[in-house]
Amino acid sequence: MAATATQTLPQSPVQLSTRAVEEVAKIMQTKNIPEGYGLRVGVRGGGCSGMSYVLGFDKQREHDLRFNMDGILLYMDKRHGLYLMGTVIDYHDGLNARGFTFENPNATKTCGCGSSFAA
Repeated sequence: MAATATQTLPQSPVQLSTRAVEEVAKIMQTKNIPEGYGLRVGVRGGGCSGMSYVLGFDKQREHDLRFNMDGILLYMDKRHGLYLMGTVIDYHDGLNARGFTFENPNATKTCGCGSSFAA
């Protein structure tokens, strides 16, 4: 089933932890993210392991799939699903780590900082 600009698919290949959903909602509220923008999750070439994660706020694009995660709109280019299938995005706010993390079961190699991977 192909997604259209108005279709929201029920099952995302990426999951957000409860902490990640809370942090994204907080950022959207405090940074006044405009209506119609959602959380873009994806990959791009580069990084010390070959591919880097993309995480930011954006409008929906032509090749995007759209998902609703506990009230958060999530956009992902359908071509990125293969690399992100089963990935869990979490948020840490501790002394040793702060920020969003990606637990990707498809990664065959990761870098020390956790922001790039090979699949």
